[in-house]
Amino acid sequence: MSKTISTEQIDYIVHNSHQDPFSVLGAHTIERDGKPVWVVRAYLPDVEAAWVELSEERKSYPMESVHHPHFFECELDRPVDKKEETDPFPINYQLRLKQGDHERVIYDPYAFRSPKLTDFDIHLFSEGNHHRIYEKLGAHLLSTKGVEGVYFAVWAPNARNVSVLGDFNSWDGRKHQMAKRGNGVWEIFIPEVAVGTPYKYEIKNYDGHIYEKSDPYGFQQEIRPKTASIVTDLDSYQWSDTDWMETRRNTDPMTSPVSIYEVHLGSWLNASYDEPGTDYLGNPLPPVAVADLKPGARFLTYRELADRLIPYVKDLNFTHIELLPVAEHPFDGSWGYQVTGYYAATSRYGTPQDLMYFIDQCHQNGLGVVVDWVPGHFPKDGHGLAFFDGTHLYEHADPRKGEHKGWGTLVFNYGRNEVRNFLVANAIFWFDKFHIDGIRVDAVASMLYLNYDREDGEWVANQYGGCENIEAADFLRQVNHVLFSYYPGILSIAEESTAWPMVSWPTYVGGLGFNLKWNMGWMHDMLDYFAMDPWFRQFHQNNITFSIWYHYSENYVLALSHDEIVHGKSNMLGKVPGDEWQKFANLRCLYAYMFAHPGKKTLFMSMEFGQWSEWNVWDDLDWDLLQYPPHQNLKGFVSALNQIYRNEPALHSQDFEEPGFDWIDCNDNSHSVVSFLRRDKFSDDVIVVVCNFTPQPHSHYRVGVPEGGFYKEIFNSDAANFGGSNMGNLGGKWTDEWSFHNYPQSVDLCLPPLSVLMFKRDRDPSPVTTSSDTVSVNTTM
Repeated sequence: MSKTISTEQIDYIVHNSHQDPFSVLGAHTIERDGKPVWVVRAYLPDVEAAWVELSEERKSYPMESVHHPHFFECELDRPVDKKEETDPFPINYQLRLKQGDHERVIYDPYAFRSPKLTDFDIHLFSEGNHHRIYEKLGAHLLSTKGVEGVYFAVWAPNARNVSVLGDFNSWDGRKHQMAKRGNGVWEIFIPEVAVGTPYKYEIKNYDGHIYEKSDPYGFQQEIRPKTASIVTDLDSYQWSDTDWMETRRNTDPMTSPVSIYEVHLGSWLNASYDEPGTDYLGNPLPPVAVADLKPGARFLTYRELADRLIPYVKDLNFTHIELLPVAEHPFDGSWGYQVTGYYAATSRYGTPQDLMYFIDQCHQNGLGVVVDWVPGHFPKDGHGLAFFDGTHLYEHADPRKGEHKGWGTLVFNYGRNEVRNFLVANAIFWFDKFHIDGIRVDAVASMLYLNYDREDGEWVANQYGGCENIEAADFLRQVNHVLFSYYPGILSIAEESTAWPMVSWPTYVGGLGFNLKWNMGWMHDMLDYFAMDPWFRQFHQNNITFSIWYHYSENYVLALSHDEIVHGKSNMLGKVPGDEWQKFANLRCLYAYMFAHPGKKTLFMSMEFGQWSEWNVWDDLDWDLLQYPPHQNLKGFVSALNQIYRNEPALHSQDFEEPGFDWIDCNDNSHSVVSFLRRDKFSDDVIVVVCNFTPQPHSHYRVGVPEGGFYKEIFNSDAANFGGSNMGNLGGKWTDEWSFHNYPQSVDLCLPPLSVLMFKRDRDPSPVTTSSDTVSVNTTM
């Protein structure tokens, strides 16, 4: 048989440099004696002989080597049907291959020209507006004319050629060469590849350098230190949270309680090797060997965390769990903030379906899930996004824009449409496929400023000569606009530490579009204040009161986060002065003031029971402390604090509206006492809050109130069951017709040491008389 293709084309295939191998390989029609006939071509490295099998006709055609010992072709002795010429799967054939003493039959991947990616998909992707591009790029199970397999697609516009690697081809990049489509997307359908198959992309640049990369859109990765992506089916999980999702859609989080328990899954609680984990099908999991964990320890799986973490957080009465990044990352010590697999839930704790189960169980137990999201930078690991197609594709080429030297990471090129699309779609992906309820966007300040952590001469100004990263700001506006369009009722929280205006304002008024922002100023002021000896606090009353001056400029979250109890900063108990009793009292005072202050709330794990040591990512929390009453009491205090916060709309319904807060008195610095009102948005309920920030109790402390009547003491941080001295106000106080603090009525209170008291006017008080002249034991807690 004469050769039906040019030597040059064969050489391109053999040397793995053809950008459209489908134009050479597979089934094609040629003219022979004036008539169209079928010819089948295949490049089969390591194969000694091959045949084309026509199963419907029960015929076998031997293939011949042409020009190269592993390039085969044959003509088929059958007529060409005109319909077949336009069919992407023109003839139903298989290849029988002989390798040594073994023979096997396979489907030819180059017989399937049925792209999942359309021209319209490519158009949207090119302009940065394909919100669900993850449904097209990556690895997707596909059935074509009864043949099961996986469709692979990857964006690598500057590559000379791209191949898929896996066990199915002995990790040989010659065997499954991909075809290049518009905008630099490469694709191929590989028959008979199934769920659970590891794979990578072999990318060769024009200099001939080869890079083996995991899939940027891969949904699962191998357990580190391995780095291959894994084919999985995210739609196989059956959700049971329909009611939760519908309720969320019709709920305004701005007027609802939001109290977040921040947790790092790998160091909350470890299990023993003697406790085998299971995957989402109930099959035993091998223990994950982590040399730096304590001997004999392993991570809990997502399913084990569902059984242990969810009841724990529910008992503490938090409304949400915030997970430090669960996207795949190679190094445990990065805490998840150096991501290599943006679309892959980390395999440390199980499969993607296991994480879905965890989130599903959270919803069924009334807990929302917030996930830390890291669009600001990514690591330089060779299998990741860095220098992806042999060029600076996802990052800027200029290190003055493309590198965070302090972190050793690279910065996304937000001005490139496809890169921006990658990130926008990634945010949508976590809400779409994993049903999360919010994101906390990490290190927003590093994104917004071109000179962030850079010396003069190490950064490039924007087109107007300024230091603002306009492209990053536009990206954040886009992602928030899209998220709230699809998912009303969710949270988008910015960790932003500068004075950039309108971070939590809507995009239609020029804001960045977040609905919440961490209040870093409040956090620093409060930690500085509570670190002082109480005697000196009288000179720093401004630390307590200053936050209200700017509170209504943004929608704030008051956060005591993981960043504050690492790297020599001490855990919370170590930050505050005094003996052990005073340390716990100081913490109760701080937490209670935090929950009474306007704004949503976040506490990091271990803070709820008073761990002495800093957070250590290589170990779990010091749970043995809970055998001691002070730590038990603090845990019970946080639970009660969350409960009253959730039960009293005045403490959360007007967090971001000025009528929701009024100072009663913020000027009593000589006693380090402040008092204020919190008002409900939907009723006339008012809560009076009085805070004593010193160990000195006050037996007759008068506070003005807006109405006369009986004010029930609904919360006392000094109650005995919290570990306090049990001073209080006998359950409440009647008002006196004594004008005070510009209010017509007032109450005479007993202020316990280092305490926060909350009072609520009882609309129908019991006929019980209490003395305003008595320093009383609190009997209501």
